[in-house]
Amino acid sequence: MAKKTEIKSKKKVDSQRHIPSGKVYVTATFNNTLVTLTNPKGDTLAWSSSGASGFKGARKATPFAAISAVETVANKAKLMGMTACELFIKGPGPGRDSAIRALKNAGLNINLIADITPVPHNGPRAKKRRRV
Repeated sequence: MAKKTEIKSKKKVDSQRHIPSGKVYVTATFNNTLVTLTNPKGDTLAWSSSGASGFKGARKATPFAAISAVETVANKAKLMGMTACELFIKGPGPGRDSAIRALKNAGLNINLIADITPVPHNGPRAKKRRRV
């Protein structure tokens, strides 16, 4: 006797969310630029990076690659109905300034720009001084 098991197919929920404001986190490293879009609570809604935008190697670390990553996230934000955002920038990479400009040009109102780059208060012990 074989048991019949019913397979319930889960429908993919169409995400027609209306989120008026959110947070955009830009992490600009020397090798890549990561962009994350979250709701005000901090749950990730969309993300992109220079590498995900199709750039490889040293071209990922260019301001142009950062612009394309930010534009991808900004388009997803507009589809969700987002009009305003808070921008948090982390890291010393070349995509910092261009990310701000790209977000502004995409049509999102920026309410806050904060630099959250971690800076050590004293840090670990320095290496011995080199003697030549």
